[in-house]
Amino acid sequence: MATDASTLYKLIILYMLDRVNSPMTNAQISEFVLEKGYTTYFTLQEILNTLISDGFITEESYHSSTHYSITDSGRETINFFKYKISSSIVSDINLFLSDNKYELKEAVNNISEYYKASNGDYAVHCQVKENGHPIIDLTITVPDEQQADSMCGKWKDASPDIYEYIMTHLL
Repeated sequence: MATDASTLYKLIILYMLDRVNSPMTNAQISEFVLEKGYTTYFTLQEILNTLISDGFITEESYHSSTHYSITDSGRETINFFKYKISSSIVSDINLFLSDNKYELKEAVNNISEYYKASNGDYAVHCQVKENGHPIIDLTITVPDEQQADSMCGKWKDASPDIYEYIMTHLL
């Protein structure tokens, strides 16, 4: 019995999320699915929303990205139906995950976002995680949105130096 396209896309996403130890971003999932030409961006977004509403994955949104994780229900589903994904697609997924292992972890372990605080300023929340646990968690208040956005944009590249500075000066 053939698997319909929508079901296959769902299984691909569940398989990808099951194979990694941390969440994946929308951009990472999209990169694989679109690069391989499996479907369009809009169809992929519909599939992700369906997986969320069905309780197979969860999403967490940050300033510049959305991160997806598989749920226990999603894990049970992929374990039961993974045989419906062709071996060539499984091979492509495994190769993608292996080739991009560092980038996949880096994107979800280095987070920055901002929000408007009750006093009218903007709170910039920056975090670096290791093994799912924060090793630095910093919130800074700035007077305007442009500064907040700029800080979020620079966090990824600056975070190693900031972490080293803090550790050097506090220990």
